[in-house]
Amino acid sequence: MKPPTGPGSGPGSGHGPGLAPAAPPPASGTSAFARAALVVALGALGLWVLHPFLPALAWAVILAIALWPLRERLVRLKPPGKHNILWPIALTLAVALVILVPLVVVAIQAAREAHDAVAFWRQIEEQGWPVPDFVSHLPFGAAQVSAWWQENLSHPQGSSEVLKRVDQSINHSSLVGFGRTFGSQIVHRAVLFSFTLLTLFFLFRDGPSVAAQGLSAARRLFGPRGERVARQMAASVHGTVDGLVLVGLGEGFLLGVVYFFAGVPHPVLLGAFTALAAMIPFGAPVAFGLAALLAAAQGGVTAAIVVAAAGLVVTFVADHFVRPALIGGATRLPFLWVLLGILGGVESFGLLGLFLGPAVMAALVLLWREYTTGDERPVS
Repeated sequence: MKPPTGPGSGPGSGHGPGLAPAAPPPASGTSAFARAALVVALGALGLWVLHPFLPALAWAVILAIALWPLRERLVRLKPPGKHNILWPIALTLAVALVILVPLVVVAIQAAREAHDAVAFWRQIEEQGWPVPDFVSHLPFGAAQVSAWWQENLSHPQGSSEVLKRVDQSINHSSLVGFGRTFGSQIVHRAVLFSFTLLTLFFLFRDGPSVAAQGLSAARRLFGPRGERVARQMAASVHGTVDGLVLVGLGEGFLLGVVYFFAGVPHPVLLGAFTALAAMIPFGAPVAFGLAALLAAAQGGVTAAIVVAAAGLVVTFVADHFVRPALIGGATRLPFLWVLLGILGGVESFGLLGLFLGPAVMAALVLLWREYTTGDERPVS
């Protein structure tokens, strides 16, 4: 009789013909440790390879989470086709325009202001700098300030001497170095912005599968608690974007209108600056305070008071009612912890920390509540 020659029937196979294959031996502690070490090493290596682009990836994730409700509405309006690129391309282009168009407008306005500043500088060198009208309206010290101004700045000789000191305090080589550094930073940030948009496109296109994989990984690693933490962090990003970005834009628009009617110079530029400053806690008073000073410098003391009063009212309502409701309601955090997360995040991660800080704090507070009170309610 001819011996069997099929797979698993040779010598040393451990089983004869017709028998089921033997189960693999259970993994030993050494092999499990080796697999875990390999996973950690590969993860660390991947982070090291990607670390120049981690800010771009983080911004793309934040923008995708913030705009995901809009993406879902558009998909319900017109379901994606076979290739699913219509809405991802449209949303990515919209993000690019929303970011780039204001930057271009501000850059053009700043270039015009720089031209006016150079012309004003030359006029001071040739004719001197007369005492501004607001000096006479100062509540105290008006005579001393006016006397110093007339002695040092009102005539061309004094102005030239002061300007010469300013020129000497500025090192030419430091200006050249600053120009090179500024140019390299512009190129670097343009590259990161391009990768952010590219990543954002793929997140808009493949977001449902990426989110499902992320939640599945969180469940397998940490159980149901991991999925709750992931959902809570996403909700905190939503609330932070609404509470910081949208409210900041609203503050900038309202105060920009006030600047326009109060006669503050360059209301559009100052309104854009106010919107950016209002996204950072305690930044709005710096912006409308500068606008009030500019109004006072032109002799409009009443306009300066109106700008300051309007700024205080708008920021009080935004910071004490609107932002706590938007951010605290989404993160289930007291606004104090939201504020600490924002400030600590900015200190640690820069502008990204505006959104990462509250997300981290929301996750930590959620874990603390579950640990101390057993509160395991899902995030709606």
